[in-house]
Amino acid sequence: MKKKIMVLTVAGALASAAAAQNQYDALRFLGNDVNGTARFVGMGGAMSSLGADLSTIGTNPAGIGLYRSNDVALSFGFNANKSHSDFNGSVMDESRNRASFDQVGFVWSTKIGNKTDLRFLNFAFNYHKRVNFNRQFASKGGLNGNSLTWQMADMIDGAEDGNGGLFYQSEDDFYGSNGLLNADNPYMDRKYVGTPYLGAMGARTGLVDVKGDEDGNITDIYGWNGIDGEYYSRETGSVNEYDFNVSFNVRDRFYFGATLGVYDIDYLRYSSYGENLEGNSNFTLNNTYKTEGTGIDLKVGTIIRPFEYSPFRFGLAIHTPILYNMSDRYTSVLVTNLALENSTVSYTENLRDYLSGGQYVWDYRLITPWRFNVSVGTIVGGIMALDAEYEFENYSATKLQNAEGVELNGQSAIKETLKGVHSFRVGMETKVSSAFSVRAGYHFRSTPITSDAFKNIPVTDNTRTDAEYLNLKSRQAVSVGLGYRGRLVYADVAYKYDFYKGDFYAFDGGLDQSGNLLLSPTKVNNERHQLLFTIGVHF
Repeated sequence: MKKKIMVLTVAGALASAAAAQNQYDALRFLGNDVNGTARFVGMGGAMSSLGADLSTIGTNPAGIGLYRSNDVALSFGFNANKSHSDFNGSVMDESRNRASFDQVGFVWSTKIGNKTDLRFLNFAFNYHKRVNFNRQFASKGGLNGNSLTWQMADMIDGAEDGNGGLFYQSEDDFYGSNGLLNADNPYMDRKYVGTPYLGAMGARTGLVDVKGDEDGNITDIYGWNGIDGEYYSRETGSVNEYDFNVSFNVRDRFYFGATLGVYDIDYLRYSSYGENLEGNSNFTLNNTYKTEGTGIDLKVGTIIRPFEYSPFRFGLAIHTPILYNMSDRYTSVLVTNLALENSTVSYTENLRDYLSGGQYVWDYRLITPWRFNVSVGTIVGGIMALDAEYEFENYSATKLQNAEGVELNGQSAIKETLKGVHSFRVGMETKVSSAFSVRAGYHFRSTPITSDAFKNIPVTDNTRTDAEYLNLKSRQAVSVGLGYRGRLVYADVAYKYDFYKGDFYAFDGGLDQSGNLLLSPTKVNNERHQLLFTIGVHF
């Protein structure tokens, strides 16, 4: 084994071995898919100034105020998710196809009067799938000597002793009867509070080793040289949104609304990463990570027609932060097969054997940023509806707190690497007859995270063993749709093509002496094809 020169990308001291989520965990639950009714999706989600669609309850609540009759609708469809990865010329493709129940809701419209200032008072409820996590991903390729084992070695090298000093200074700290390799449970023992779980697992399975001088002082902590690596993940679950609305129509020109949003998170990821090492050795690291949560927010909005006899209108909406109470559960198993001298030695380190209940449980709070929406729209010739809107969220203002409201270590990474996100949506609907309409839309969302961001496990989430991370780039979606409107029944269909790119890293390879990344990124192309149907009744 040869030691590789590495430079730590961030210097920082652990105040404790706290479980603390990172910027990638926060980013997963920020933003939303363009999803809801087929009419809404067919117009690219651009309906915030036009209103009169159930899905506007979650973008501009005043949109419900344009209803003049009752409405009931439900939506369902199919999603085909595809990922394409290219790691140093090695290409892999994965796909996952699933049916989906996407929306159900109703509007109860109450007419107050024709000549009163208040014309209609409306109440509404709508459920929709805010984020769909169902997808698979795979990547593999040559490592040119780089390896996850060197990240594990850096974790051991930087582990603290609780007093601000380095913990592993003598070989006895590593090999001794009370050392890391012989500890009964280094994951729950306070003595090892500064040792990251991933580093400890690597050391206890032979992937991290030390060298010492004649006095027993450690002079080197090192890993193995990697030949090639392969990663696979499968994600399931969703963020579900339940919206309760009240809205007003004032003189058919001013519309106001408020929506109370309730959120439910159910997310599960299984991942497996393996490497072939020098000398016919290898290892496989399997991680299971689950998040559950509930949240609440308030959305308020208005739509105004500034000119009495003109269909032109503009909309404004403000969404308060979503206050999430979250619970994470995760565990890991590491299996190694090491060719040492004339024999092969195998090790298995399973965190289920050490953690209460077989998994690490961590409760915390996630507070999303404020969201602001501005929209304009009009109707041309009585047959064409147009809407354009802009939305902004400052992702760097996201907050991570423990259950008592104390800021987590990952907060600094959020401020430094997450960005203000700009979203643009445009949509069009044109009547081709009294009963049928065609629709089209486009959605753009800017890059949410800096390109040089990375997952710093020792500083942000000491108990985590999933080293992989993805730096997302901008996201786009194009959509088309058809609609039928009868006297009572209506039906809509929409197709949406959603696509975005990113740079994936199976682990943090660090930098060389020139400041260049030792591990090149896996170039990722993700796309989703969605076919959506809505059936409704207005009366």
